[in-house]
Amino acid sequence: MNPPGTKVALITGASQGIGAGLVDAYRKLGHKVVATSRTIAPSDDPDLLTLRGDIADPATAERLTAAAMERFGRIDTLVNNAGLFISKPFTEYTQEDYAAVVGVNLTGFFRITQLAVERMLHQDGGHVVQITTSLADVASSAELSVLASLTKGGLQSATRSLAVEYAARGIRSNAVSLGIIRTSLHEGEDHEDLARRHPLGRMGEVADVVEAVLYLDNAPFVTGAILHVDGGRGAGR
Repeated sequence: MNPPGTKVALITGASQGIGAGLVDAYRKLGHKVVATSRTIAPSDDPDLLTLRGDIADPATAERLTAAAMERFGRIDTLVNNAGLFISKPFTEYTQEDYAAVVGVNLTGFFRITQLAVERMLHQDGGHVVQITTSLADVASSAELSVLASLTKGGLQSATRSLAVEYAARGIRSNAVSLGIIRTSLHEGEDHEDLARRHPLGRMGEVADVVEAVLYLDNAPFVTGAILHVDGGRGAGR
């Protein structure tokens, strides 16, 4: 169980890239962390609990929240970072593509957030953060993304609804809307081309996303915000 004042962050999609960066950042701040993905490795850190699981399966959310409460006794921040992006012409998406993207991006968000918010209602509030994409606001002919827009756009709307519904109960809800972030997902791609798709002329870094999430986590007067960390893409091109 935690000493008084110790906070607990639960992070999905936490084995690499943005998720791994968030885990490291929260641990450096002294938070206890519960981290999950399908491939996450075991941890020797007693204040970092790693659990493998498919967030699209509601049973994973049940196991995560139960483990978080058993080990650390509370959940202060939930970062819904897990996401799946499949780029295809709209008419070429299969039913399997649809089920996979909706499963991770929406079903995964839905149950873990329900359970985390339930816990936050029994303590002194909390914070939920969604990781979304600027493609939900400004489509790009260079990135075919109907399923991303459908699901991540839904998360942005849900972010605002949660913020309004639970503001009086001390629970905040925000989102970070991303451009193209330099991670292993873009290995082998033309990084110069990806950089040119941003008005700032570069790809984002994991550190840019981490700083945005930590800002929102420490901004008690900010809720219902969609913070664009996208090199200006959300403003237009």
